[in-house]
Amino acid sequence: MRLAAARRPPARRRRVLRNGRDLQSLAYMVALPALAAWQWIYGLHWLPYGLMLFLTLGIGVVHHNHAHLRMWRRRAANRATDMALTLLQGHPTFVFFPAHAGNHHRHKHGARDLARTYRYGGDTNHLLGYLLHPLQAAWTLYPLFWRWLGRLRRHRPGAWRYCLWQYAAWLGLWGGLLAANPGKALVLVILPQLHGLHWLLATNYLQHAHTDGGPQRHARLSYARNFEGLVNPLLFNIGLHTAHHEHARAHWSELTRLHARHYRHRLDPALVEPGLVPYMLRVFVLGLAWPRCRSRTLMRPEHIVQD
Repeated sequence: MRLAAARRPPARRRRVLRNGRDLQSLAYMVALPALAAWQWIYGLHWLPYGLMLFLTLGIGVVHHNHAHLRMWRRRAANRATDMALTLLQGHPTFVFFPAHAGNHHRHKHGARDLARTYRYGGDTNHLLGYLLHPLQAAWTLYPLFWRWLGRLRRHRPGAWRYCLWQYAAWLGLWGGLLAANPGKALVLVILPQLHGLHWLLATNYLQHAHTDGGPQRHARLSYARNFEGLVNPLLFNIGLHTAHHEHARAHWSELTRLHARHYRHRLDPALVEPGLVPYMLRVFVLGLAWPRCRSRTLMRPEHIVQD
């Protein structure tokens, strides 16, 4: 009996990382500060700086994915990832819970979605709307954050303190770097982070402007635009938005299969774009001069609810 027990293979340990594909997420989280630190020491170079700007987009998507499905099986590792993303992104990570999960995913671009794209200046889809949407959305969402924090303070003071620690970490990082070298802090840390935050909020405009936010959106699956192509392997399937909305707790690596098998054939062809960059060039740049390049809204006028 002892010999048999000795030969028995050890029990398989449970992986701490939920999905091995998140090694790509961790690589982005390591590469961004490494490139910033290298340029802080050796000087600004256009190639690593351009890569940094791209990585700030990836960090925003990593934050989004981590908020929907925690990256690790252990609470301490998830808390450490929250804090790391706060420092890398230049804003507390807790905001995804009230603004994204509690608002956007619940109302799916409908009349009660606080950051619906047609709330600001009508049902538009053009370059100015894309550029302004992050500022307009932030102005709308920050009161939501304060109300959410107020409720958290009353009912879950420990979680409230944790959110405040995220603010302290972010502002402490900016303050320390500005004290050390204001120019380098601004160029190598703050501006790239603001670039990433703008993209994170502007993605809502890309995915929902001129889609259908009316009351029948659930039946028609017309509330989101989808982008295929290179954006998905580079940015964690961020383009497959309908599948993500319908399976918010699915790991991002599963969205390719879900999109192809369950949703692509059911979507309006106008909501499936072959690529993100061609779409932006056609609609936001060429559309300035040629009306035929612009998108056409799927919203009925009576469904457009503004302030």
